[in-house]
Amino acid sequence: MLRQTDRQTDRQTSIIKLVQFVYGSVRISLKNISKHSSSGSTPKKGNSSYYEGGTIPWLRTQDVRFNEIYETTAFITELAVKETSAKWIPENCVIVAISGASAGRCAINKISLTTNQHCLNIEIDPNMALYKYVFYCVCSQHEELLSRKEGARGDLNTSRILSLEIPLPSLSEQKRIVGILDRFDTLCNDLSIGLPAEIEARQKQYEYYRDRLLNFEPIT
Repeated sequence: MLRQTDRQTDRQTSIIKLVQFVYGSVRISLKNISKHSSSGSTPKKGNSSYYEGGTIPWLRTQDVRFNEIYETTAFITELAVKETSAKWIPENCVIVAISGASAGRCAINKISLTTNQHCLNIEIDPNMALYKYVFYCVCSQHEELLSRKEGARGDLNTSRILSLEIPLPSLSEQKRIVGILDRFDTLCNDLSIGLPAEIEARQKQYEYYRDRLLNFEPIT
């Protein structure tokens, strides 16, 4: 069964590369470029053994702000990881907030950590896509994600997020685009380069050119 699954994956990858070669890019869902996806958990607040003396980084959705995460403000214990669904995720996952006011925002964890249940953590298949490229694509489709919210709280769910389609060019083209956007992002957010008003103007320019770079023509 595993061999059959591997053959199916290899076939899918080959088809995608062929379409990329012919058309320049292909539209594909987040589900189809992820190795693994999961949400976390909030250990029971009344159990002090899950929090006191905790050293394991635990990410909450309010800290998901279209950013790279190098540290967290909350921590849990090894017992919490052992007894709850708050499991470790590897670094460089694309994290999308599911619930409430934060829903639709995304981040990248630059350290291994755990998250609460309101975070969808997507580990990107490096043979298919660069995690930073996927992050930029999800950022650019924030409004689309917001349109998928439902219920009184305005929540998303895993299937609605994973069904989001992004344009997927070749890995070399993804690398080129990421390089451009990284440099632009640094310029926009470096307080040593300009005044706040100038930075705000650069940020608007950055969002415009980011969306233009990621606006591949659909295949007809």
